[in-house]
Amino acid sequence: MNELLKKIHDIGIVPVIAIDDASKAVPLAKALVAGGLPAAEVTFRTAAAEDAIKAIVKEVPEMVVGAGTVLTKDQADRAIAAGVSFIVSPGFNPEITKYVLDKGVCMLPGTATAGEMEQAMALGLEAVKFFPAEQNGGVDKLKALAGPYKNLRWMPTGGVNTGNLANYLSFHQVLACGGTWMVKKDLIEGEKWDEITSICKAAVKNMLGLELRHIGINSANEDEAADIARTLCGLFGLEYKPGNSSIFAGKEFEIMKSMGKGTHGHIAISTNDVDRAIYHIGKNGVTFDESTRTTDEKGTKFIYLNGEFGGFAIHLIRK
Repeated sequence: MNELLKKIHDIGIVPVIAIDDASKAVPLAKALVAGGLPAAEVTFRTAAAEDAIKAIVKEVPEMVVGAGTVLTKDQADRAIAAGVSFIVSPGFNPEITKYVLDKGVCMLPGTATAGEMEQAMALGLEAVKFFPAEQNGGVDKLKALAGPYKNLRWMPTGGVNTGNLANYLSFHQVLACGGTWMVKKDLIEGEKWDEITSICKAAVKNMLGLELRHIGINSANEDEAADIARTLCGLFGLEYKPGNSSIFAGKEFEIMKSMGKGTHGHIAISTNDVDRAIYHIGKNGVTFDESTRTTDEKGTKFIYLNGEFGGFAIHLIRK
């Protein structure tokens, strides 16, 4: 996955904006950034799109800005001149797709069928838009297509909302989701920037799904670990589950057979996607111990944060 697609993946949600007044573009972009979503697909469905893109690119450089509903070569040229990082179309037009790619710009054409996806892949694309997502079978269809298209990533757009967002993003081949619920027309026209920021923060929280997984407790040796685990099991009616390096008391406590990370132990936090969690938590100044990162074909499975918190180390783990 190239650097731009990786960033879009880690952001996770791309607000799809139809804006009628370019003067509102910069405060809107700043509201999205404050809410944790520094990305936008500005659609060419309005006359203000080009000027809005130019303003965001100039005034809010941390934003990843794309142009949407690009149907012609002229629109593609105008979007590229305005400074977009990527271009999105509602359907798959091989001519326009190749034209944008030949310009050296990332293209995410809309696809709905296996045939369209294969044609896009034949042009060298590793990610496409899936549109309209819900009307075309949603995440279940993508999972069915994943068998033959293991190396393809999708950006579902159309019908994605707070109710189904986590379901889409829990599938590892989903690059990100496009959505409009945080940038609805009345919110933009009413300049309700704080409300947009709040909606974005809630969307990020929903996407990450951060939850306490268990508390890890360090002990000097296996005998001490067994004593602690049995005590906790007796107190709370938990199942005693011995392992190679630790003993679990239910799912709630992991008693280490030695002095592991952290002065006292560790706190395990589960999340829907560790890479997205690393990106969003990292924006708060948190750093991570890269030596502890473990990965598989779906991305990062596990990683420790740098430092201790009240004598405990903290690690993220994929649900």
